[in-house]
Amino acid sequence: MYEQIASNKRRSILIIAFFVVLIFLLAWVFEQLTGMGEGGLIFAALIAGVSAFASYYASDKIALAISHARPVTKDEFPHLYNVVEGLTIAAGIPAPRCYVINDTAPNAFATGRNPEHSVICVTTGLLEKLNRVELEGVVAHEMSHIKNYDIRLQTLAVVMVGVIALLGDWIMRSVWFGGRGRKSGGNNGGAGAIFLVVGLVFAAFGPLIAQLLRLAVSRRREFLADASGAMMTRYPPGLASALRKISADPEPLEAANKATAHMYIVNPLKNLKGSLNKLFSTHPPIEERIAALEKM
Repeated sequence: MYEQIASNKRRSILIIAFFVVLIFLLAWVFEQLTGMGEGGLIFAALIAGVSAFASYYASDKIALAISHARPVTKDEFPHLYNVVEGLTIAAGIPAPRCYVINDTAPNAFATGRNPEHSVICVTTGLLEKLNRVELEGVVAHEMSHIKNYDIRLQTLAVVMVGVIALLGDWIMRSVWFGGRGRKSGGNNGGAGAIFLVVGLVFAAFGPLIAQLLRLAVSRRREFLADASGAMMTRYPPGLASALRKISADPEPLEAANKATAHMYIVNPLKNLKGSLNKLFSTHPPIEERIAALEKM
């Protein structure tokens, strides 16, 4: 379990480092083509940051409203509250608020910008179809997202994707509208043309690469939450069994959509097989997650 946690943390850091390198590469290309200096990068970061952090502070309310979730009391679902309270002690964080989605499909998600403003939301189908140890595994997974500040990390990734998309768009516009800057304008014809092509390649593929990096961060954090959740319960087979049940359940989750699918413990949308689809998925394949849990 310790090895899994350490490995996933290292990989998350490496992916964020790739993000930073890509941003500075695009910023350099943008500066070379337009001569705007660091101002373009700062402006792009401000625009992306304001929009992302506005959503960040309202992320829990937005997610719960879209999912048609409602708050529940301890009298209504005492076993859910007992599991949450017990794992809260193990995690060493404040108790999250409990919400429920009235849906027969088993699934769950966590949201909130920090442990003090966190929510764990489960479907009624999850409470009906999982036994105690399986429910503990799912709740521990979601509590790990809260403890590991995964919402904050995902917001950082969204900001970086936004910066890269804006820089890429501005590079394309500066080229198409003849806005090549003073630095690239002084090059000889051959060198200037090569630099222009390189700039266009970076502008065209930068946002795509950034999106793939964001999805890679999401997949690594799912592995990390699995390992951290197993650390809390000290029983990896509980979560592995829950993942099998949730992924095999044929019931569609009506409240889920593409905007919220990444939040759930198992992708509620139809999973398409194939390496390309895995690359663009927010979740690792269930088989890989179960295999990792079984090795612990």
